[in-house]
This record gives sequence, C-alpha cells and structure tokens, in this order.
Amino acid sequence: MRYYERRSFLRAAGTAIALPSLPSLGSCVSADEKTQHSQQRNLVCIGNMLGFYPEAFWPTGSGESTEVDASLRIHSTFNPGESSQPLNRIAQQSTVISGLDHGTPGGHFSVHTFLSGVRQIDAGSMPDGNVTLDQFAADEVAGQTRFPSLTIGSEDGIHGGCQMSWTKTGTRVPTIPGPEQLFRRLFVQETESERAQAISRFQLQGSILDLVRDQTHSLERKLNDFDRRKLDEYLTSVRDVEKRLEMRRNWIDVPRPPAPFEQPVNRNLVQDLPLLYDLILLSLQTGSTRIATLELGGDFNPADLGIKGGYHSLSHHGQKPEAVAALIALDTYQCEQFVRFVDNLNNVHDEHGSLLDRTSVLFGSGMGNANSHTNTNLPIVLAGGGFRHGRLLEFDAKSSQRPPLTNLFVSLLQQFGLEVDHFSTSTGTLRGLA
Repeated sequence: MRYYERRSFLRAAGTAIALPSLPSLGSCVSADEKTQHSQQRNLVCIGNMLGFYPEAFWPTGSGESTEVDASLRIHSTFNPGESSQPLNRIAQQSTVISGLDHGTPGGHFSVHTFLSGVRQIDAGSMPDGNVTLDQFAADEVAGQTRFPSLTIGSEDGIHGGCQMSWTKTGTRVPTIPGPEQLFRRLFVQETESERAQAISRFQLQGSILDLVRDQTHSLERKLNDFDRRKLDEYLTSVRDVEKRLEMRRNWIDVPRPPAPFEQPVNRNLVQDLPLLYDLILLSLQTGSTRIATLELGGDFNPADLGIKGGYHSLSHHGQKPEAVAALIALDTYQCEQFVRFVDNLNNVHDEHGSLLDRTSVLFGSGMGNANSHTNTNLPIVLAGGGFRHGRLLEFDAKSSQRPPLTNLFVSLLQQFGLEVDHFSTSTGTLRGLA
C-alpha cells in the first residue's frame, strides 16, 4: 500500500487543523509537518467477545527467564499455544501478557469492561464512569483528525452486539458494521444535503452550549467561594467542548483522501476481516484518525470458515473434542489475521521508521474462559508502539502484588502521548514493559 505524503494545514477561525494527506500536494509538504507526523502516535484495540480457548492459546515459557518480583516472571523465549502459533511471525514485535484482569465477574455481562475495567452498572461510582481506553484518548485528541476514533463492530450477537467502546457519560459508542460503511466514511465525499445537515447539528450544539454558559453565569453572584470554584471547573469543561466542536466543524470543508480502490460490498465478518484490517491501516496512513477499535462478536459465523455450530455454543464446549477443535480453528484464524495486520503495519515505512513503531496494537478479550463464564486471566497481546517486545510477561494470578490490567492502559496512554498517571482502577503503569 502506498504511504500517502503527509499533511498540509488549514487555518480557520485561528485554529490549525491537520489535513489528511493529499498526494496532489506533492513537495508542498514541509519538513516540519513530516516531523510532526513522525511524532504522532496511534492506538488500535481489537477485542473478541467470546475470548479464546485458554489451553490452546497461552504460551509456555522456555529457556531463560527473570523473576522481577513475587508476582511477575519475564520469559525472553516462549512457545505459543496451538491457536497462538501465528504469533511466532511477529515475536519480536509483540509481547504476550498473562495473569491480568479487571476483577469484574459476570461472564458475558462483563465482557464490555475489556477496555474500561468498569462494569456499566458500577460506572456511577467512578469519576470518569466506564469510559474506555480508546474514547479517553479520543477525547484528548478530538479535532486533530477528521475522526477522533473509529469504532467497528456488529450490532448483532450476545446482549446487543458490540459493546467495546463507551464514553464518559456511560453511552455505548455506535459501531461501523462492515467494510462498505467504513470505506464510505473514509473516502466518499459528503453530499451537499449531508454537509448541510452536519452544519445544522454543529449550530444546534453550539446554541445549547451558549445557553448553558449564559445560565451558569447568572448563578455566579449567588454562590459561595467553594461553589464558585466548582462552577468555574464546569465552565472550563464547557469551553473545552466548544473548542473541540469548532475544530470538528472545520473538517466539513476538508476533502476526504482519494479512494485507493473501488467501494467494497459487505459479505460476512469472517471473509471481511482482512479488509477491515486493511481499511484500519489506511485510516492511519491517511491521517483520518489515530484511534480505532474492532470487536469480533456475534456475527462471526463459523459456517463461513466451513465449521459446523454456532460461535457462542462452541465457546461452551464442555471439553467435547469436536467442539474444542472447531474453537481452536476459529481462534487460530483470528490470530492469523491479527498477525497479518501487524505485519502490514510493520511493512509501511517512511524516513522516520515503520508505522508499527508509532502504533500500539492491543489484542485480546474481556472474557477469560467462556466455557466457565470467567473474566479472569484475560488473553492479552501487545504489538508495536515503540515498546520493548519479544517477551512473555507472566503475572501470578494468585499474587496479592499482581497489578490490575488497567495499569497497562496507563502505559498505553502515556505512549500515545498523553500526560496521565491514572486510568480507571489503575495503580500506576505496568511494570515489566520498560
């Protein structure tokens, strides 16, 4: 795939907005703009609603290992399981992490905590609710790209389909269901009618913010010092929303990048999975977004791989050999496509290095073992992002010193470029990554 020449700037309303790369600009792209792009980090999260068959997924350490503390042993060499064998191809660009979870029981009802660490029913007790890793990062970079994030997944399946991405207000982020819709979002220009509707939405949102600001200002003289400080914090948040809204509005007049191929037609998730990964890669290459999520859920049909049985029923295999074999085949296919995606990111180069080096890719599930409905020892693979790789981080799931999985998310947010030291239930960054 062609790596598009990177970016020009649109100055509108006094705000600099990074354009998607446009090949016709050619040598007009400045060295400063190329340097800026080389410093930008991306984040991609891939989740599986039903997890992986643990006995065939988890690697085993081999050869030399280091005991970091009572809860962590790091293996410099390891043997992948039967379904995770494809990871051998990206062994030096990835890290497998075992023994971590969020401590959120509930089986299928807690799978949605994969990127948040918080169940929706518990969100009210958390400062940021059950906001997920991707949406937390997207809030911080809103306006820098056409799409703060892309959320891809099915509306079908267990408990209402894809539930991997959540906002701070506890709202599930609507998903892009297939490659046809994702392609249109990335490359098909809006009609005049669609553009007018978008402008109307921005005007309505702006009017609402104006009304909120006017009403809160009228309260100031009636408040004590403590309440006035709280109101000021609230108004600061409103001003931040106004700024991001203006930045998003500026993208209405920016043309989308040229389509690299004809618009595809949705088939099924199994056959479309490689294309979805390719479109995610293109979304990063063209600067359309820096954040994407993809969840494999209820419409991942085993029949499309020539396998009998429903995906959900196979995950409750009861150790029946034929069901286990079918499940391993499904898991292996998903690992193969993940590895292909990582390979493709690694093969996209410019003068600053590979796209993989500046893209953190998280692969895993909020389900540890679907057969027993447990959300412990979640399957986690981290690739790219400039981290040190080629290792198995084996945490002792029974140790009182074991960190929460959300510590990994703090490390990912910092690597993304955000100045944060806490996320959800975290206690710090994840030791062993450095």
